[in-house]
Amino acid sequence: LQILYTQIDRDKNNVPHFTSYSYHLNPNRYFYPASTVKLPTAIFALEKLNELNISGLTMRSTMKTDSSFTDETRMLEDTSSATGLPSVENYIKKILLVSDNYAYNRLYEFVGRTGINRKLKKYGLNNTRIIGRLAIYDGGENAKHTNAIDFYNGDKLIYHQPAQYDANEYPMHLDNMLQGKGYLDKNDKLIMKPYDFSEKNVYTIADMQSVLKRLLFPEAFHKEQRFNLTPEQYKFIYHYMSMFPGESKKPTYNRPDYYPAYCKFLFYGGDSTAVINPDIRIFNKVGDSYDYNIDNAYIVDFKHNVEFILTAVVQSNENGIYNDNKYEYATVCLPFMKNLGQVIYQHELERRKKNVPDLSKFRFTY
Repeated sequence: LQILYTQIDRDKNNVPHFTSYSYHLNPNRYFYPASTVKLPTAIFALEKLNELNISGLTMRSTMKTDSSFTDETRMLEDTSSATGLPSVENYIKKILLVSDNYAYNRLYEFVGRTGINRKLKKYGLNNTRIIGRLAIYDGGENAKHTNAIDFYNGDKLIYHQPAQYDANEYPMHLDNMLQGKGYLDKNDKLIMKPYDFSEKNVYTIADMQSVLKRLLFPEAFHKEQRFNLTPEQYKFIYHYMSMFPGESKKPTYNRPDYYPAYCKFLFYGGDSTAVINPDIRIFNKVGDSYDYNIDNAYIVDFKHNVEFILTAVVQSNENGIYNDNKYEYATVCLPFMKNLGQVIYQHELERRKKNVPDLSKFRFTY
């Protein structure tokens, strides 16, 4: 269990000032970050589009992914999008709405492993590495290779990115990288030895919250430390981060598989029966895998002018076996997440503030 809670107090100019409190925060104690790595990768994809500075190349351009190495896959169509074609825009929507793994993998390939990790260093995220795709047993040489990609406007090719190779290893030696007493391998064979996370992604709680603060409150950072995003791109991310799956028209997500609290762990516990407070919006990115539930969230109550940031990871694996999907998410992790968010929210309702925040930039029509 690790928790980082940040209070926000605005000055007379509405500039946010942060006061943080933590519990068991430890950047050297490894936990698997799961889908939380998708948020910085999505941000870096938009930054890369801006930095390429190619006429006509935008997040809405058609993005066709080829297969260039062993086990890589192509992506030439995307029936979930309004156009039926893949794009950075639609991939980011799917990441923020329902944490789509393959959308993340496509953006990982576009930004490239080298590009992602250079960006992490640029922004001082020194306890983080992102070195692989998700949900496809990516690792080793496969993770170092990324696909060739072509961008089109209509039938016109406007940018070709050749296949890339990243020879770097990004070693990190943390506590707790060997976990449990056994695991199921990709053939569902039980291996009775600890599961080794030493070649997996690393993304600490403090770095998660740093990304969230920089994204939501760029005015609180020096210009050179702000993300290279346009005002339109900031609004786009805010909109879809805080949108419930059923509010999206394209891509479309319907019950019973997708419900309002589907990706809202803190405050709602990811509960399909949760009653949604119409005054509250949650700007967040969750992760759940290998017995960890994680949420990195900015929670806003527009009626009571409440805002705070809360980031937490909680683990439960009573049988000590990994990859068997027998984790206590529903009985331990998610109820804890829900209650933690509710407790902090109740505290914030009673906390006095010198200046009433202007939260209008986070209000959207869904």
